[in-house]
Amino acid sequence: MGMVAMTYKLNPDSDVDNIDADAIAETVKTLSNDVYNIQSVEVKPLAFGLQFVQIHVVMDDGEGLADALEEQIASIHGVGELEVLSMGLL
Repeated sequence: MGMVAMTYKLNPDSDVDNIDADAIAETVKTLSNDVYNIQSVEVKPLAFGLQFVQIHVVMDDGEGLADALEEQIASIHGVGELEVLSMGLL
């Protein structure tokens, strides 16, 4: 089975006040396990003082694995929109 590398952009939830991007980044790091290898988590500026979290993860190329990770990420408090920036086979 092959491996997939994905880069995600986690935008802040516009309905939540005082979102702490660093707290989101720390929570994302805890998702790393045998299936999902979270290789990097960065907090980057967005606009007007807002920040977003960019993550790079490597996982097995299995059916439904990316969807399951995206559901876990979307359930983190403060995460609004989840965008896939890149995806590729290794």
